[in-house]
Amino acid sequence: MVSSLSRNGNSCMDRVSTAIDTAFLGQSVHLPNTPLFGTDGIRGKAGELLNAPFVLQLGFQAGQVLKANRVTSGPVIIGQDSRNSSDMLAMSIAAGLTSAGLEVWKLGLCPTPCVSYLTRTSNAVGGIMISASHNPPEDNGIKFFDHEGTKLSQALAQQIEERLRSNLSLSFNNATKWGKVSYQPSLVDDYCRFLQGNLQQSLDLQGMRIVLDLAWGASVNVAVKAFKSLGAQVICLHDSPNGDCINVNCGSTHLDSLKLAIKEHQADLGFAFDGDADRVMAVDSRGRVVDGDYILYLWGKHLLQQGKLPNNLLVGTVMANLGFERAWENLGGKFIRTAVGDRYVQAKMWETGAVLGGEQSGHIICHHYGVSGDGVQTALHLAALVRKSKKSLATLVDNSFQTYPQILRNVRIEDRGRRHSWQECIPLQEAITQAKISMGNAGRVLVRSSGTEPLIRVMVESVNYKDAHEWVEYLVKVVEQYLAD
Repeated sequence: MVSSLSRNGNSCMDRVSTAIDTAFLGQSVHLPNTPLFGTDGIRGKAGELLNAPFVLQLGFQAGQVLKANRVTSGPVIIGQDSRNSSDMLAMSIAAGLTSAGLEVWKLGLCPTPCVSYLTRTSNAVGGIMISASHNPPEDNGIKFFDHEGTKLSQALAQQIEERLRSNLSLSFNNATKWGKVSYQPSLVDDYCRFLQGNLQQSLDLQGMRIVLDLAWGASVNVAVKAFKSLGAQVICLHDSPNGDCINVNCGSTHLDSLKLAIKEHQADLGFAFDGDADRVMAVDSRGRVVDGDYILYLWGKHLLQQGKLPNNLLVGTVMANLGFERAWENLGGKFIRTAVGDRYVQAKMWETGAVLGGEQSGHIICHHYGVSGDGVQTALHLAALVRKSKKSLATLVDNSFQTYPQILRNVRIEDRGRRHSWQECIPLQEAITQAKISMGNAGRVLVRSSGTEPLIRVMVESVNYKDAHEWVEYLVKVVEQYLAD
C-alpha cells in the first residue's frame, strides 16, 4: 500500500501515509461494544479511539460506503477546526479515502457549516468535518455529510460501522485506482460570499459595536471578515487558531469574558461561537444571555410578520423552555419538539415543511439559507434583525418572553455501557416519576445521555425555582449513587 500510494507524487502525503501504514500494521484497532456513531458523528479523546490506525480504516470503509451510494462522481470535502489533533485526523482519514479511490479536497481551518455548504453546492460525494464542536481541546470528532450537505443518514453510518466491525482489511490489487488530495482553502471564500449574499444588499451595520468571541476555533477568519464587510465595528476575543485553548473558558459555553467585554467596550451586543462555529450564543448590552430559544423566537417572529414562515411553525427540542413555547403559541405560532440533536431537528423540519428550527444551545437551522446549523449565519441575521428593527437587542428581548426557571446538571459517567443504559436503572426511574407527579403541569423533568460527551444530563424546569432546584439536586444524587463510577 505504501509504495502504491507513493506513486501519487505528493511528498507530504507520501510521508504521512507511510507513518500511518506503519502504525496501522503494528497496532490493532479495538472498538468499543457500544455504538461508534452518536448524534453528531464519532467523538472521543484524540489518541484513544480516534487514533491514526482507526481513522485510516474509518476513511477507507467510509469511502467504500460513499462510493456504493453516491449519486455524483465528485470529491470528498474535508474541513477541520484548530485542535492539535485535527491535522493528524484529517490526514489519516484522507489517506483512507484516497485508498478507497476517492478524490479529496482539503479546506483546512473552516467552520462546520462551510463544509456543509460547499458539499451541497458542488458535485461532492460527501463531506467530513474534523471537530469536537464545543468539547475541550483533548477531544476530537469526525462528522460526515452526504452529497446534499446534511448529516449522514443513520442507515449509512450503520453500514460504515458494520464494515469496521467486520474487521475488513484494506485490500488492493494491481488495478486499484488511487485517489488524490488537493488543497482548496480558497473555497472558504466562496462560503464567506454566500453568507454576505444572504443579507439584503442595502444592509449595513455601520455604527454597531459588536464583540465576537471566536473561542480560538474555526470561526476566527470567517466571522470577523463577515461582520467587518458589513461595516460593523468589531472587537474580537480569542481570535487566533489555538489548539491548546479551543473552548477553554471561552466561546458559546463560557460567556463570562464576552459579558465583560461588552460592558468594557459599551458594545451593542456580542456573539460567542463554539469550536466549529455551528452554534452561537448572543449577549445583549445589559449582559443578558440570548440563547437559542430567544433567537428562534425573534427570528421566527420576524419571518412570521413577513409571511415567510409556513404554518407559523417552529421546530425545537425537548430542552426548549416552556416560557418560550407558550409565548410563541400566544403569537398564533405552532411548536414541535424533537429529541436533542440538530439531526433530529433537521429531520422534523423536512417532514413538516418547517423552515426554521434549532436548539436552546444555539444550533439554528433556517432553510431559507441552508441545511445545517450555522453560528456565523445566525449571528449575522440576528444583527441584521436588530438593525432593521431600529431597537436594541435588549429591548427586543424585553418584549419577547420570560423563561421558566430551568436548571441543568451534568454528571460525568465514563462507563459507556452504564451511561447508555440509564433508563434501566429502576431507582432513577422511580425518582423521575416522583418528581413528575410532584410538579404536575407546573414543571418538566428531562434526563438523557449526552450524544457528544460522557455525561448524563439532568434538567428540571418549573414555574417555581425552589421546586426545580430541589428536584434537580435530588435526581443528580440518585444518578451519582447508582450510575457513577
